[in-house]
Amino acid sequence: MAMRPLWSLLLWEALLPITVTGAQVLSKVGGSVLLVAARPPGFQVREAIWRSLWPSEELLATFFRGSLETLYHSRFLGRAQLHSNLSLELGPLESGDSGNFSVLMVDTRGQTWTQTLQLKVYDAVPRPVVQVFIAVGGDAQPPKTCQVFLSCWAPNISEITYSWRRETTMDFGMEPHSLFTDGQLLSVSLGPEDRGVAYSCIVSNPVSWDLATVTPWDSCHHEAAPGKASYKDVLLVAVPVSLLLMLVTLFSAWHWGPCSGKKKKDVRADRVGPETENPLVQDLP
Repeated sequence: MAMRPLWSLLLWEALLPITVTGAQVLSKVGGSVLLVAARPPGFQVREAIWRSLWPSEELLATFFRGSLETLYHSRFLGRAQLHSNLSLELGPLESGDSGNFSVLMVDTRGQTWTQTLQLKVYDAVPRPVVQVFIAVGGDAQPPKTCQVFLSCWAPNISEITYSWRRETTMDFGMEPHSLFTDGQLLSVSLGPEDRGVAYSCIVSNPVSWDLATVTPWDSCHHEAAPGKASYKDVLLVAVPVSLLLMLVTLFSAWHWGPCSGKKKKDVRADRVGPETENPLVQDLP
């Protein structure tokens, strides 16, 4: 069997298509993103093609014989710009622009280089809403220790996370606290020395964040009155709704179980019994 010369093997390997995948680019709605066309050193680009691969395959931009072209019918028509370094800029972005994109480049020797990028577009995080719930005791005077529940809420956008931060110029360590419902609810115990301490709820996703700040000790000086939140109200926030659904399911299974017919029959018999024991009562005027 004849052996190929070394130079032909090197040439054949050089002409194999090279693909780079796995890069992820993050951006937010209303912004713009630059998809960089990376290529190896010494790669002299003769032609380049940008495409959208998912959710639909579309031609976005081309570079051919020194000419840049982006006027292709796609969902990015009028929102795509091909730069001289062959990087593709998209914007303003919309919520449905997430997807996979690829650029195919051909050099002067005919070697190809393909790069695939994944774009994820997120909504900007809005400012959260923080509510203060106080566990009020029987004494009308402000207590020396105040149990506070802080509830934080933001619209249900994708991949949002909650965290809390104590705002103080002098940090003596975090007082005893507890987190519930994925960080949306914070429980802290405050004393008179904490009257000026503020707490911030921070909501974030991979591309943006926002916060809201409250000073909970101010609420400790007010009694629970009609219309004011107490620790009983916070239970409605902290207890998962799934617990209630589980109880309803168990009750339904018991109520409609095999013994339910017998129980209903016994109940009807009990109702009829008292009416037939003293028939003379019905004859009284």
